[in-house]
Formats: sequence, structure tokens, C-alpha cells
Amino acid sequence: MTTPSPASPTAAPDSVTIMGAGLVGSLLSLYLARRGHAVQVFERRPDPRRADVHEGRSINLALSDRGWKALGGVGVANDIRQVGIPMSGRVMHDVHGNLTRQPYGHEGQAIYSVNRGHLNRRLLDLAEGQTGVQVHFGQQCLGIDLKTKELRLRDTETRQEHTAPYQRLFGTDGAFSAVRAALQRTDRFDYSQDFLDYGYKELTIAAGPGGAWQFEKNALHIWPRGQYLMIALPNLDGSFNCTLFFPFEGPESFAALQTPADVTEFFTRVFPDATPLMPALTEEFFAHPTGSLVTVKCFPWKYDDDVLLLGDAAHAIVPFYGQGMNAGFEDCTVLNQLLDQHGDAAWADIFAEFQAQRKPNNDAMADLAIYNFVEMRDRVADPRFLLQKKIEAKISTQFPGRWVPLYSQVTFSDTPYAEAWAAGQRQDAIMARLMPHIQAEADYEQPAVQALVQQELAQQPAR
Repeated sequence: MTTPSPASPTAAPDSVTIMGAGLVGSLLSLYLARRGHAVQVFERRPDPRRADVHEGRSINLALSDRGWKALGGVGVANDIRQVGIPMSGRVMHDVHGNLTRQPYGHEGQAIYSVNRGHLNRRLLDLAEGQTGVQVHFGQQCLGIDLKTKELRLRDTETRQEHTAPYQRLFGTDGAFSAVRAALQRTDRFDYSQDFLDYGYKELTIAAGPGGAWQFEKNALHIWPRGQYLMIALPNLDGSFNCTLFFPFEGPESFAALQTPADVTEFFTRVFPDATPLMPALTEEFFAHPTGSLVTVKCFPWKYDDDVLLLGDAAHAIVPFYGQGMNAGFEDCTVLNQLLDQHGDAAWADIFAEFQAQRKPNNDAMADLAIYNFVEMRDRVADPRFLLQKKIEAKISTQFPGRWVPLYSQVTFSDTPYAEAWAAGQRQDAIMARLMPHIQAEADYEQPAVQALVQQELAQQPAR
């Protein structure tokens, strides 16, 4: 395990520097080291594998096909799969505790609930076990001189400041990236950040006797309530990590819940089947921070052929499609493919093509995440919406080459996000014309409805 050092290594030929040792940075270090590059990684936080380090975020992540492909590219997918829990569908909980199940895809398709901390620790173990990788924790980036290619760093334990040269710098340091902050001071750099009026709070549904799951294990659970929602993902120990997505202000909001009694009354009334299973509810509610939800868009993602942004540093999105990590992992896959195509010395071409490919797709994914927020919050409890999803599944089964549901394109394929979003918008338009003719699932078999489906699909491009 590498410890922080105030004396930074000198950049050597074919060396690369990664700022950020989170999920994307750790995976990227594996990809680059396996190509023969010497990799230096600097991380502001302490080593999460140390016994005295408390992990700030416990929120579980939904690992899907794009993420598995990226992990498979460095041979670690099977290792991670052993500690993931497959979730083959959503289970919606109404205010009376009634349940409705909606499958995510076809039989055998599932997303996986994976603990963020375990995944990060495992990737760090693999990275530091790879020849050529050095990870330096507790190294805060104070600034970057883009002209001299030098990092200004502070050791968070000793408070000593020092510099480190870089030859090629990859910014994987998250939504509030120090590397991106340096690029923002360059000419004609576009940047926007948009916050939702919602925050999030992490809570826990406890395991039952003997570590039993008290709700269905192999599902993502959603409590949709119109203007807010709660979700829960399963853990291996029988518990569920819950996340309440809730307005900051208003009659029902974080601002309105000021006392333990307020919290207990609200949860008992709004989430009646979950609250009895949350024995630490009020303690966690006031002890855990309220997080914000931000979308970050910027351009360019590169500076000359010296610096490149990946992951949240380039395209932070809200978590409602479960694609933030998967999109960042896909960045690593695409970069590796471009290195295969152009060779490991053609950085200018690689960086230019990388941002040309990834920028429109990740902008589309940002829009999809907001779209899915509205769907999860407002629509998954609507019987007409659930009927529409059943009809879409029937169309997909009947015309597999013509209709792939939007969720499946995003989650169970590597179709570029922009193409999936465009196809999804065409499908929404078709369903808007079709659903007035359908009042029950059996109506799909009516000759008039079948004729209308055939007519609509005849005008769509084949996939």
C-alpha cells in the first residue's frame, strides 16, 4: 500500500498522471498500466482501505452492461460479480404498502447492486498490484500550471506543499474536479452546472433475523410519491441502502423536518411499510449529510495533447438512470479502443476523437437521467404508465429487430447514449399515438391495434 510522500516522483518517458483514485481513476490506471505506461495517481482523500478511515458515501451503485464491459476489459468482472446482487426489476411500493413489480428487461437480464466502497477498494488493490502503478493518498491539488505541466499539491497530513511534473494528465477527480478548474481558466472553455431543487439523504433498512432481506432481494425498490421518492438497493448482509430524494424547501422537504418527531411522523405516514424496518431512522436522518444533485457539462475535455477529463470531471449527472459510474467506466473502454486504433503515442488524435465521441453521448445521458427522475418520481405508480410498459414489452417481443425499449438500450447494450435517446423519443411519440386505442393488456391483440403497430413500425429505421 503506498503512503503519501511530500517528495513527488519525476515524470519519466511514457509516464501518465491520474488525478483522482476513485472508481474511474482506479480503473483507468489499470488500463494504462497494462499498456506499459508508468502511472502515478494522486488522491486527495486518505486510503479508504485503512482501518481508521470512515467512508463518506455508502450509497450503492447499479452496475450494468457498460460497466461490466469495462471491468471485463481488464479481467476483473468475475471478481466483482461475486459481491454484486442481481436486480431483475423494480418493485414499486404505494402509500398503503401494496407492491407492483416491473421487470427491467428480458428473462435473465439484471442490473447489479454493488457497494461503492467495496468496488473502489478492490480496484485500488488490483491497481497497486499492477506493475507500474503508484498511488499517493492525501494529496490535495492546489493548482495546475498548464504551461509548465506541473501540479501543485499539499500533503493533507503534514500540510507540506510540493510540486509534481506530469507528461500526460488525466482528470478523474469528480464533479468538482481540480483539473477541470484549471481548464476553466483557459480561453473559450464552456462550463455549466445545474443543481436540482432536490437533495438526497442516505438511510438504512435493517436486515431481518439471521441476515434475511425484509423485502425482495433481487429488485430495486422504489417508493414514488409524486414530488419526491425513496429507493432501496440490497446489500449482501441482508440490509438495504436507502436514498431519500427530497426537496430542499417546501411543505414536505428537508427544511420542514426539524425534529425526530417530525421525521417519525412523516416517514410513518408516507413510507408505512419501510419505516418499521428502519430502527436507526431518526439517528441517521440527522447524522448523515444532505447531498446535492448536480449536472455538469463542459467543453473541451482536453487541453492540447497534455490533459484529458474523464468521468464526472467531464460529465457529472444525477443518479436516476444508474449510469454515472457506467458512463465513466465506458470512458475507459473507449479510450482504450482509441489507443488500440491509433497507438499509444498519438495522443493529439486520441484526445480529439475521444471528446468528439463521448461529449454528445454523455450530454444525452445527462438528459436521460433527468427524464428518468420524473419517471421514477411521478409515473411508475400510474396504472396507465405500467400498462404502457407492458405493451412496449409485447412490441419488443413481437418485433425484436424493430423495437428495443429505451431502458434496455441504455442498460443492457453499448448502443451510444445519443442514439438510444433519439430512439427513445421516437418510441415515446409512437406510444402517445397508440395508447389511446388500448385500455387493457388484451387490447393489444385487437386487429385494429395490430395494424396500427405495423403501420408505425414500418416507418421506423431497423436496428
